[in-house]
Amino acid sequence: MTDSQAAEQATDSTGADETAGTDATAGAALATDADLTSAGDTDTATAAPDDTATAVAPEDTGTATAAPEETGTATAAPEETGTATAASDEAADADAPAALGTNPLAPAPAGARTAADVVTPELVAQLTKGVTGSGRTANHTPFTGEKLADVPESTPEDVEKAFERARAAQGAWAATPVRRRAAVLLRFHDLVLARQAEVLDLIQLETGKARLHAHEEVQAVLVAARHYGLKAPSYLRPKRHAGAMPTLTKVTELRHPRGVVGQIAPWNYPLELSVGDALPAFVAGNAVVMKPDTETCLTALWARDLLVEAGLPAEIFQVVIGDGPVVGPEVVRHADYVSFTGSTRTGREVAQGAAARLVGVSLELGGKNAMVVLEDADLDKAAAGAVRACFSSAGQLCISIERLYVHESIADAFTERFAARTRAIRLGTSLAYGADMGSLVGERQLETVTRHVEEAVAKGARVVAGGVARPDIGPYFYEPTILDGVEAPMAVCAEETFGPVVSIYRFTTEDEVVERANSTSYGLNSSVWTKDGRRGRAIAARLRTGTVNVNEGYAPAYGSVQSPMGGMKDSGLGRRHGSEGILKYTEAQTVAHQRLLPMAPSLGMDDEKYAAFMSRSLKVMKALRLR
Repeated sequence: MTDSQAAEQATDSTGADETAGTDATAGAALATDADLTSAGDTDTATAAPDDTATAVAPEDTGTATAAPEETGTATAAPEETGTATAASDEAADADAPAALGTNPLAPAPAGARTAADVVTPELVAQLTKGVTGSGRTANHTPFTGEKLADVPESTPEDVEKAFERARAAQGAWAATPVRRRAAVLLRFHDLVLARQAEVLDLIQLETGKARLHAHEEVQAVLVAARHYGLKAPSYLRPKRHAGAMPTLTKVTELRHPRGVVGQIAPWNYPLELSVGDALPAFVAGNAVVMKPDTETCLTALWARDLLVEAGLPAEIFQVVIGDGPVVGPEVVRHADYVSFTGSTRTGREVAQGAAARLVGVSLELGGKNAMVVLEDADLDKAAAGAVRACFSSAGQLCISIERLYVHESIADAFTERFAARTRAIRLGTSLAYGADMGSLVGERQLETVTRHVEEAVAKGARVVAGGVARPDIGPYFYEPTILDGVEAPMAVCAEETFGPVVSIYRFTTEDEVVERANSTSYGLNSSVWTKDGRRGRAIAARLRTGTVNVNEGYAPAYGSVQSPMGGMKDSGLGRRHGSEGILKYTEAQTVAHQRLLPMAPSLGMDDEKYAAFMSRSLKVMKALRLR
């Protein structure tokens, strides 16, 4: 069954009640556990601001992107329409969606910092010392669309210089004992923990996300720094293996750094998906040349500054900034290994460039992630979990849920609870805790979200919650949105939206929902909700995604850093975290020392006797289960 066929089946059942439930107090999009998230650019229309993909602009549709007070007569004041008209409007509104365009605004606390307080000329000068760039460009804050800072812009020649500097310094760093390299990560951990308020402000200003979701990045980086700071010596130590001839062949596996890693980092998680991915490369003995997204480069540069303070040689961590089509290919052209997080389309281009040079690559790409709510699930917990899974960072993370499959017997009750919590989500722009969701990153993301929602509605889908932009809060704010009745050929059915939009589908059997959840070219993350843990794990094993979470959306699998995280199918190659997350930055070398007897006829044996001796030996080794 294809994804489109699955979507068509989902519309057979009637939609859920659109009126808000009474349990709206649980609307805060609270993150649980480590709440560690991953993300990247999205395909085609949802590429990052300096990605190579081209955005598709939506139709000029008017009302769907207007603020609530601009959406027509339903919000007109009674004194402007007359008593009789107002009464008529009220009667009409009884049949309309209950609360479109009404997500509350989180008030700004007294004394909250502003962009001018945070991004000072002195800070920009300090951070941009680490950039190799001869031009000038600027980045902007999604909260207002205004410029944050002027920053250096790199040319292809600048990229080449950055790699030359990194390569010249890498040998000495690789010769540094691994425990000393690991100690840098542990000191960095402590510095970030102590100074997290600084980077929380930068993350919020550069991405527009709520502070709680910015803190997810801090948690993710701290967990990675601690893990690799403590475990790197074990991961990288020489390992003994059984040789071809027991006792006569001594075998040692060594791990050598690849050299200079080229890293292309996205805009949506500018701390975790920049330095978070670079930490294992550094501790493995590599240098890194990183290209962060221009719009979020200050966050990555702040992390570089702290790593240098923690003891990392400055030349080991080079940064270049510029447009993806200009700088990205140059990074791939000079790197000994490439790490990329972004869209599947751009990931294919990166992989092709690396393959032409026979250079390894790690890719974490797009997703159209599914959440499955079984008939025995705790509906309140599942609804609260869906809010976290769908709307954290305004849905701008690759492991966010965009397809929600609910058993038909509980679909209406679940949707009512989910909608109530979604309508209660507080939007805000303050550099402080309190808002549950922030802004989209820019105009291109807003255009994609608007296009997906408006096209779906025009073709028969129904808005259960949200569905409108909120320019009264900020230029790129869009309300958390739930759609019902989505079917092919609506773009939102199969394309990654990369925004706060989720579609609800209904199912009847486990086999059906597994097939429909798998009916996509992507395979990054999925979620299963049930009171029966064994049943949930059994279904999880059938889902073709790199991570599956039972009774959560994404945080447990991503936050379990001893285990690998990555995508199947079009969602990527390679893994971050665990042993795979560090060993990918190394080259394996096998050293075999043959002792006493050669691997050839000896002790007077001719070729035939030697072959017979080896055949008998092989039988004995199997019988003794020697591996």
